Amino acid sequence: MTSKILADVAASITELKANPMKVATSAYGEPVAVLNRNEPVFYCVPAEAYEMMMDKLEDLELLAIAKERESEESISVHIDDL
Repeated sequence: MTSKILADVAASITELKANPMKVATSAYGEPVAVLNRNEPVFYCVPAEAYEMMMDKLEDLELLAIAKERESEESISVHIDDL
């Protein structure tokens, strides 16, 4: 079975066990595909990249909510009434 590897850098489980930090930093801030028997089993993603992905996902979720609500009727409110 073949699998697409979605990273420019890959490492084996054995390499990860031997030196996890070396594997994690080997891609200079980019994800590392961790392979077991030449198949990707997970991706090692640096904290900064993970935070950026979570921010992007949150933005996409908020955009979906905004698009869903853009056809709703608006209500006029004056600041003095609040």
